[in-house]
Amino acid sequence: MLVKACLNGARDVSAHPRLRPDPGVLAAEAAASVAAGAAAVHLHPKDADGRDSLAPGDLDRFVAAARAAVDVPVGVTTGAWTGDADARIAAIRGWRTLPDFASVNAHEEGAERVAATLLDRGVGIEAGLWSVAALERWLRWPMRSACMRVLVEIPDLDDRVAIERLARRLVDGARAAEPSIEVLLHGEERSTWRAIDLALAWRLPTRAGLEDSTLLPDGSVAEGNAALVRAVVERAAT
Repeated sequence: MLVKACLNGARDVSAHPRLRPDPGVLAAEAAASVAAGAAAVHLHPKDADGRDSLAPGDLDRFVAAARAAVDVPVGVTTGAWTGDADARIAAIRGWRTLPDFASVNAHEEGAERVAATLLDRGVGIEAGLWSVAALERWLRWPMRSACMRVLVEIPDLDDRVAIERLARRLVDGARAAEPSIEVLLHGEERSTWRAIDLALAWRLPTRAGLEDSTLLPDGSVAEGNAALVRAVVERAAT
């Protein structure tokens, strides 16, 4: 079962010592996560001020550092908070060190154009589905079947029933449209470990890391990404 390490995300860099916007720190986190059982890594390149950036220079530094540290696929974000669609497309066209894959949130303005640009550059697409509305938008993508993976992303919810209901609706909707596509299920903050447990029960790929939550299942703060990945691997073995 695939466990992906989501190393940093858009989380403020002050939230945890291992979130420093330094390619070397992220590369070390990637290596430790792979040693703990991760089969892929996802990261958010940062600019000098610690903000998410798709600028070619920033992306090249972070992806190259991760690639030098691990021998697994490396992916990045293309979230709308990094710029409008035109700016993101221009940045993607300027990338020199290409990631293996990139996440594209289906609900965001210009998502289809961003996805098409990634495909043109030979970068795999993870389609992020955060809601039923996002699923419906993804279903209209002309390049939908070209996606390598769907990310079913459960928002910060505390209601176990609501988490499972949304996860089931999005997973089933994606599979009904594209029966052969890989569906990765994960959560964020309060929904993190419930979504991971659902993924394990449903035999789906999942992910863990400081992007989604800094907390281990017992509520303690994780030392780093490797501890979070290891917790998933241990849960999968029980």
